[in-house]
Amino acid sequence: MSGVSMQHKTEVENKFEVQESRSLNHGGDHAAEAKKSYRGWMTMVIVLLLVAVVLTYGIVTRIRAKAALSTDTAKLAVPSVAVVAPKQSTPAQEIILPGNVQPFIASPIYAQTTGYLKKWYFDIGAHVKKGQLLAVVDSPAVDQQYAQARSNLSTAEANLRLAEITKNRYLGLLKTHAVAQQDADNAVGTYNANKAIVNANQANVQQFQVLKNFEKVYAPFDGVITARNTDIGDLISSGNTGANNTKTDLFHISQPGKLRVYVNVPEEYSRGVKPGMTAQLALAEFPGRQFQGVLVRTAEAINMTTRTLLVEISVDNPSNTLLSGSYAEVHLKVSDTNPSFVIPVNTLIFRAQGLHVGLVKDGKAVVTPVTAGRDFGNTIEIVTGLKADDEVIVNPPDSLVTGQAVHTVQTSLPGDLK
Repeated sequence: MSGVSMQHKTEVENKFEVQESRSLNHGGDHAAEAKKSYRGWMTMVIVLLLVAVVLTYGIVTRIRAKAALSTDTAKLAVPSVAVVAPKQSTPAQEIILPGNVQPFIASPIYAQTTGYLKKWYFDIGAHVKKGQLLAVVDSPAVDQQYAQARSNLSTAEANLRLAEITKNRYLGLLKTHAVAQQDADNAVGTYNANKAIVNANQANVQQFQVLKNFEKVYAPFDGVITARNTDIGDLISSGNTGANNTKTDLFHISQPGKLRVYVNVPEEYSRGVKPGMTAQLALAEFPGRQFQGVLVRTAEAINMTTRTLLVEISVDNPSNTLLSGSYAEVHLKVSDTNPSFVIPVNTLIFRAQGLHVGLVKDGKAVVTPVTAGRDFGNTIEIVTGLKADDEVIVNPPDSLVTGQAVHTVQTSLPGDLK
């Protein structure tokens, strides 16, 4: 029994081991299959992730390229402009203005009687004294009228003497009642009438005497004859009207011992010029030499046409070194109450509304009106419209408008602005 039991036990154990072995083999197959399936899913997920990454990278790259292109396009759309800073001028500066040199006294000499020029005594360049005889006019008509006036005066005086004798006689007889009162009154009236006629003839003689005196032309003051516009035998008309109803002076005389220099000062400098300040004159015929003058008066009014202030400068010229009528450069040192600036001329914008410049403020252009002062050629002075910290656009385009975005590029100043 024990042997059977042991054999049975052995068979049962063998069967169990076989079944266990089969069960173990079947579980291993399932694990392998599960592992294989898991690897497949992981591979698929990785592939999908790679595809997603590639797609995302491509999309992001294209978005970035488009954004970069838009940025570059926007940058290229904003024009780049060169800017300079204006240079402030000195508070006290010298201005050079054109001046006209004129004699202190100048006068044309006209005839006051009609006739023919009989003789002239001085030509151009002659220095004459006041009251000196310049010319003689032959006026037969005036001479004849003067003689007739004197004759009429003689007749009137003779009648007056007769009327006086008659009046005195009648007044004497009236005391004795030898004549009527009426006759005495008639005698007195006749005397008074003849006396009035004598007075009228005396005035007429004096008038022609004056006209006859005008036959001699005298110098009104000490000076130099600068023009002689007549000659012997020329017809001289009374006054300043010639044969063609034009003004004709016999002579022109000027006094060059002291000269007047008239200068038109621009309105922006008008407050800086005062009577008493000195001025220096430079003339082309005297290179390297200057003549001193004194500003004696101003017009105290701005000319509405030229927008300038007329000033007069007095210059002593005792030796007649300077010639009247000359052109002079007048140097005036004026105090600038308002600061002015100097900029290159290629920064100006010429428009119908006036002179403008382009400024850059906060990355945008601002077209600003300005007022120009002196023109130095390559540069120009601006008296209003600019500040020291402004950035002025060089070579601004004609299409520049206020509010336009611009990109600034600093540039160096010209040599005369440094």
